[in-house]
Amino acid sequence: MKKNSQYFRDLGWAQLKGRWEAPVLFTLVYVAIYAAASAVLSSIGSLLVLPVGYSYVNAFLEDKRTAAGFKAESLFDGYKDFLRIFGTLVLEGVYIFLWTMLLVVPGVIKGVSYSQTYFVLKDNPELEFNTAIERSMEMMEGHKMEYFVLGLTFIGWILLSIFTCGILFLWVLPYMNATFAHYYEYVKEEYEKRITA
Repeated sequence: MKKNSQYFRDLGWAQLKGRWEAPVLFTLVYVAIYAAASAVLSSIGSLLVLPVGYSYVNAFLEDKRTAAGFKAESLFDGYKDFLRIFGTLVLEGVYIFLWTMLLVVPGVIKGVSYSQTYFVLKDNPELEFNTAIERSMEMMEGHKMEYFVLGLTFIGWILLSIFTCGILFLWVLPYMNATFAHYYEYVKEEYEKRITA
């Protein structure tokens, strides 16, 4: 059954309602790690902290499932399986870059197709590199426009964050990631129904 963007945003908001302090502080630590790595190591630093981004995104999925909260040390969980996660995310980035070099629209489409890769890596430890990316593509069949529209609904919040010199991002990023965690659970369920039908 198709769900609209507001449905997922409501779920994301409900997940964080009344407990914003932990995800905001968690986001602050995440941003500080990325900023420090980029400042010290330049673009190489941004690559080396890809597992931190993986851990950040999946913390919202884990919290959605277990209400476990947000612990700063969990941002480094991605390094426990560094080669699989790092290699897959670098490959994903290369693919998106190459598609974007061809034309912007195909790049956006592929970016949407690959959007579930972080979650796929978490839920499927046996998948890596192309197989993880391909699983995301399979899951997103029939859902790409739906996901794209969901992403567009956050544009107002993103613009508002820019006007606050980025401060509001500390609230917007958790809201977005909680929303996308709920969306992943939805497309995962739809995918499993489809392959077992």
